[in-house]
Amino acid sequence: MAHTIQDKQKLLHRVRRIRGQVEAIEKALEAEQDCDTMLQTIAACRGAMNALMCELIRGHILHHVHDARKPLTAEQSRATETLLDVIRAYLK
Repeated sequence: MAHTIQDKQKLLHRVRRIRGQVEAIEKALEAEQDCDTMLQTIAACRGAMNALMCELIRGHILHHVHDARKPLTAEQSRATETLLDVIRAYLK
């Protein structure tokens, strides 16, 4: 989990943004706002969650699946980026 600690501030910023979006959804429900506004906020929240998931998956791959003490070969780097691209596309 050391990779998570290295990126702690970046990850916390993402989580705080997501929390703000969820709170906005809650307030919109309480205020009985338009569905359009809530749907846009929910979609933004989902996108932020997916981005957070991708960031954590990337760190996991680079630090747990691959030996982080050794540099990636060009082939491993391409394979890693391909896998992350597939995951990003799946999460959209």
